Amino acid sequence: MSGSTEVVLAGGTGGLGLRIARALRQRGAGVKAVVRRGTAADRVSALRTSGVRVVEIDLDDLSQVTAACVGTDCVVSALNGLRPTILGTQSVLLQAAVAAGVPRFIPSDFSLDFSRTPPGSNRNMDLRREFAKNLDGAPIRATSILNGAFMDMLTGQAPFILFGPRRVIHWGDADEAVDFTTMDDVAAYTAAAAMDPTTPRWLRIAGEVTSPRSLAAAASDVVGKPFRTFRVGGIGVLEAMIKVARLVAPGKGEVFPPWQGMQYMRDMYSGDGKLAPLDNDRYPGMPWTGVREVLAMR
Repeated sequence: MSGSTEVVLAGGTGGLGLRIARALRQRGAGVKAVVRRGTAADRVSALRTSGVRVVEIDLDDLSQVTAACVGTDCVVSALNGLRPTILGTQSVLLQAAVAAGVPRFIPSDFSLDFSRTPPGSNRNMDLRREFAKNLDGAPIRATSILNGAFMDMLTGQAPFILFGPRRVIHWGDADEAVDFTTMDDVAAYTAAAAMDPTTPRWLRIAGEVTSPRSLAAAASDVVGKPFRTFRVGGIGVLEAMIKVARLVAPGKGEVFPPWQGMQYMRDMYSGDGKLAPLDNDRYPGMPWTGVREVLAMR
């Protein structure tokens, strides 16, 4: 790895993208964040403060994006959205990287293992699967980083741990292994991978592999009061709930309507999106944040 690596970053104004930008700068990489022309100043100020060069362009204009990519070593996408973004804007980014002769591309995958989930079962995973096919056909070295679910959600709005009634809800087996990684750890690992010219096509990481039962034990230890698991039903029950949610609250145009989160949880609790083998040890000395640490910070 070289401290002189130059990286183009798309999606740098988002929560994960900003973390990736900072992690790259901490490792000594030069970072050029491409953002849409007219992006609000307060959304790019944190990038500039971190020493990132911000370039405002039309992200759907191939010539402009290509010019921004010239002379760089890796393009990292942290774009988030639906088909127009994942298969539209991100495809322009890929075409620009190829046209500019950039040797490496890291797409905005950052999810459970969509290469294992059944096609047609998870909308957001299907978009990534479709883009992966295009990426595999492009003359560029690609690396997808898969991290399970963001561990930060355990203290957010995602219904994994209910702190009021002290329950950990789940479908199926309370001992099903599930993968969580903090956004900071994903960003740090992505920065290391972006500066590593030898990365393989797939990298899988997990800050902690746990289970509903283990989450209850961790919450009990941190809070000092007993938490128990609560099995809502089997995976079939969750499937039925997804169908109903899509019918009554389709959330057209929303990236994360309620049913999409339910699809993600189903793929975790069913084991369809399980990450294996893990590549946590690829970069020695990289710390990994555990569930108890995250719960203690709530």
